[in-house]
Amino acid sequence: MPGGQRHAPKPGQARPSQTRPRPAVPGGSQEIGRDEGRIADVIGPVIAAAGMDLESVRVSAAGRRRLLRVVVDSDRGVSLDDAAAISRKLSAALDATPVMGDFPYTLEVSSPGVDRPLTDPRHWRRAVGRLVQVTAADAGSISGRVLAADADGVTLDVAGDHRRFGYAALGAGAIQVEFGHPQTELGATGDGH
Repeated sequence: MPGGQRHAPKPGQARPSQTRPRPAVPGGSQEIGRDEGRIADVIGPVIAAAGMDLESVRVSAAGRRRLLRVVVDSDRGVSLDDAAAISRKLSAALDATPVMGDFPYTLEVSSPGVDRPLTDPRHWRRAVGRLVQVTAADAGSISGRVLAADADGVTLDVAGDHRRFGYAALGAGAIQVEFGHPQTELGATGDGH
């Protein structure tokens, strides 16, 4: 009834003001998604100059701060000293630009874990000598040791049979954790991987 008394909504009933879209909050998920690309543009050259590859950039809200997680890798692996050195360089590059905005942030630099899917030729190349599980288009799920990897494909030792697969025929590979497996001449690196 026009001009009548308004009553508070009953519990569970929406208030009209709650149905309006909320404006984007600085540091909200929409803004964070855009920021990851800009951050990658700033830190990518710094990482490349250090002889490493940028694997991923993730920004998340952590209270009143932002948490910036950067994953890097290289053919020789990433030691703790490497991570600390690149972290200092990335901090300097980020602080020299407005890409992080006015929000305080925490930077975490790490290397990919053993559970990182093998999707790019460089991932397969770095897995030479390792036991992997992968789905192949013509063979289904197979387990084999990576013997070689190049720009076109990978060679696996599957139960003593050397089989060559093009990357287009492979799904994402997964390194299998082996306890007590002695490293062989198949590609063990200085860090035992």
